[in-house]
Amino acid sequence: MTEGNPISLLIRFSIPMLIGNLFQQVYNLVDSVIVGQVVGADALAAIGATSSVTFLFFALCNGIGSGGGIITSQLFGRNDEKAVKSCIVNTGYVMLVFPLVVGIVAFFLSVPILQLLDTPPEIMKDAVAYMRIMCVGILFVSLYNYASSMLRALGDSKTPLFFLIFSCLLNTALDLLFVCVFNMSVSGAGVATVISQLVSGISCLAYAMIKNPYFKLTKEDMKYNACITSKVLKLGIPLSLQFSLIAISCMALQKVVNSFGKVTVAAFTATSRIEQIIHQPYQTLGAALSTFTGQNYGANKMDRVKEGYGKGLLLMVIFSLLMLPVMQLFGEDIIRIFVKEDDVIVMGAKALRITSIFYAMLGLIYVVRGVLNGLGDSIFALLNGIVEVFGRFIVPVMMVGIASIGLWGIWWSVGIVWSLSGITAVMRYVQFKGRLTRKGN
Repeated sequence: MTEGNPISLLIRFSIPMLIGNLFQQVYNLVDSVIVGQVVGADALAAIGATSSVTFLFFALCNGIGSGGGIITSQLFGRNDEKAVKSCIVNTGYVMLVFPLVVGIVAFFLSVPILQLLDTPPEIMKDAVAYMRIMCVGILFVSLYNYASSMLRALGDSKTPLFFLIFSCLLNTALDLLFVCVFNMSVSGAGVATVISQLVSGISCLAYAMIKNPYFKLTKEDMKYNACITSKVLKLGIPLSLQFSLIAISCMALQKVVNSFGKVTVAAFTATSRIEQIIHQPYQTLGAALSTFTGQNYGANKMDRVKEGYGKGLLLMVIFSLLMLPVMQLFGEDIIRIFVKEDDVIVMGAKALRITSIFYAMLGLIYVVRGVLNGLGDSIFALLNGIVEVFGRFIVPVMMVGIASIGLWGIWWSVGIVWSLSGITAVMRYVQFKGRLTRKGN
């Protein structure tokens, strides 16, 4: 990442990661499509009602893994092999303990949390079952994310992809088996996802330990290093808080959605699944920029950091412009993939037309966040999370309270919050850019 054309490097690095992330999203899509088509809109709504909650618990764990990946990329850019191995090991120790604690707490709090969110009574039983199964799988999800983040920090975005593709195919097969053959409904979809995540996590980590020289660890490498752990936590905890605050804000939005009944919940679930796909190019571009920035920052090549930021913005704008007409013209067809009910299809299609207007602002968040994370700016992570919490607690309530907007305020608020976060991100980058100039000089 420290030599060559930045835009070419970003694209080549992003493509395998994007394919992998899209396949990872297929986990949720397959669950939603099979459950929605085979069992019905109520079952789809039950899965959707848990999304923001499970995202919260996954976010607490994945922020630590992301922090470890950023520190690893900076050490890799400095060619410090011993420190890289120590960072891999000590991030692994944290990622083993943290998900276990979070998963246990989440399992026992599932009912009161879903009640707090005003989950409709007719979908509560299925929602609790699905959420508890996903809590059991937090460790497995974190295992894959840990292994893949370490490999990406070392410049390898291809290896995790192969195992993820196999796992995704396995998840589809298990979904069909448990839901269609064994009639396990929502619970079957959850079990299929957990098993598939376990396979991808173990496979990816095992391959890395066999093939990647940085994972060939000695007894000396396995020692606990308080200094490395402190660095990982110093960056990872703010990232976890950022992701968690975003998740909490999503829970606040979910509460507003739930108040409009199960049809709105089902439509919101379908549009959220589609938006998760839209997030992936932005997210992978941000992750590529994080690695690109981290390695060049470690090598003290500040001009390349700034150039990478500019090229990242260009790629983001191009994708946003391509997706806008797709959502505006083919919304009904896209929603029909998930459900058969006409009222859900009509509502979901109009919702996509609203949110697609704001895709460029969503992309802006990821581009700037990727650069700032690569620089080790932990303050922005927390700041961005606070903005999202404020936006999703306040804006949805304001928007749905306007008589002429009503329930459509749910989706207008999503776009407005993206815009607020994007503007905040740019302001933070402008503030932080002066440090780059000073370091470069």
